[in-house]
Amino acid sequence: MEKVYTEKAPAAIGPYSQAMKAGGLLFTSGQIPIDPATGAVAGEDITAQTEQVMQNLGAVLEAAGTSFQRTVKTLCFLQTMDDFAAFNEVYARYFTEKPARSCVAVRTLPKGVLVEVEAIAEL
Repeated sequence: MEKVYTEKAPAAIGPYSQAMKAGGLLFTSGQIPIDPATGAVAGEDITAQTEQVMQNLGAVLEAAGTSFQRTVKTLCFLQTMDDFAAFNEVYARYFTEKPARSCVAVRTLPKGVLVEVEAIAEL
């Protein structure tokens, strides 16, 4: 196993890694809409927050030597399913290969954000 780290995505805010390589796969931790340059939540609506999540996730995938196109599974957390359509509009621009996915609504997310996404990708 090998830890993955990039300064182009937010540092872990707890006892975990941004991602781990294992068995030819990359397992990312959930990415939330934190601007890595400022440490602040980026945007107030689901569209802006999802864009930042995808930028963060893309940076982790790139640091590991993989990409959105090599992603096989995602797990998406939304604060409310009312944001599902707007989330999907942004998500679809990044995950063009349409990996397997679960998308659930949860009661709360870290820092009160609206969205969190994790991924499993081929290396």
